[in-house]
Amino acid sequence: MLKSGATVSSESIKQEIEQLTTEELQQVADFIAFLRFRNKRRRMLDAEQLALLNTEFAEADRALAEAGMEDYASLLREEDQ
Repeated sequence: MLKSGATVSSESIKQEIEQLTTEELQQVADFIAFLRFRNKRRRMLDAEQLALLNTEFAEADRALAEAGMEDYASLLREEDQ
């Protein structure tokens, strides 16, 4: 059995895997899929890219909000008349 904190090698992991049941193997496969997904997601969501996107969309959101406020003000004026 692999001990926590022990040096891990692919050979020791292979030996442990050979002793697993079918159900345990499925759990290992699911965990591997999760690790790959998480790593892929991390590469996709680079902090610098997120900051740039945030800045880009913040400017667009501000412009839309300002345009929307003018339309809203016009509708209020029309309603008051």
